[in-house]
Amino acid sequence: MATTLRTVRTPFSHHFSVLFLLAAAVAAGQPAGQPPAPAAAVLAPAKAQELVGRALASELRSAQDASRPVRYRLRKSSPRLTTTKAIIETRDGDVARLVALYDKPLSAADEQTEENRLSTLLTDPSRQRHRKQSEEGDMRIVLKLLRMLPQAFLYQYAGAAGNVEKFTFRPNPTFSPPDLETQALTSMGGEIWIDAAQERVTRLEGHLQQDTNYGWGVLGKLDKGGWLVLEQAEVGAGNWRIVRLQMKMNLRLLFKMKNFDTVEEMSDYAPVPASIDYRQAIQMLRQ
Repeated sequence: MATTLRTVRTPFSHHFSVLFLLAAAVAAGQPAGQPPAPAAAVLAPAKAQELVGRALASELRSAQDASRPVRYRLRKSSPRLTTTKAIIETRDGDVARLVALYDKPLSAADEQTEENRLSTLLTDPSRQRHRKQSEEGDMRIVLKLLRMLPQAFLYQYAGAAGNVEKFTFRPNPTFSPPDLETQALTSMGGEIWIDAAQERVTRLEGHLQQDTNYGWGVLGKLDKGGWLVLEQAEVGAGNWRIVRLQMKMNLRLLFKMKNFDTVEEMSDYAPVPASIDYRQAIQMLRQ
């Protein structure tokens, strides 16, 4: 029997992964564009904060730079399902094709389902426009959060291992979130690692230190004890991308429970032409 295939967007979890990669050190407040300084064997507190600020400025610039699209593979596993998708970034938004279930090639029926889905996408551009609008909406929220992060966290230098500098972070008790989308910042603490030479975030671990209530708990709640681990690396020509994300969180929205228990692994990054559109990406995914 053919497996039912559906594309499920999870913007809430996406916000968390991007947010804590990009946010991890904006609190340093260092302006973007300041020339980098060589890493010292032991960083003084002021120098450490400068490094954190420059690294986060790099992440912010990278998040807004759409000039270097890539194709890659995304393997996502949970207790319920394991999928592998080939994904291509385009000027019209991302395009994905399911290529494996439970680490096995698709059945003939599932292959046909994917072919039908891509054919529908080709003949109905409104579907891709809707996806792009959703992606742009996600990014607007992330950038809004970033503008508030200088006040959201307090950071402390925690030593070095080779060329990687480690910091701990915790909520700033004076930070007052202005809306629901920034509420979780008041409950997150953890650790962040920065490549001092490249001035880029390489790893982040975040933990929810207390329950986060939305609308006094009426609208929803994130449970204490949730956590995420995110890893990033250079994937070629100075292009840095997330390569692994593991997350376990429990979220209640109104009367609905959502449990995030996933591992996402991104690999096989390769550049694609900056001018590529979604139709061209579909043809590439069919080859």
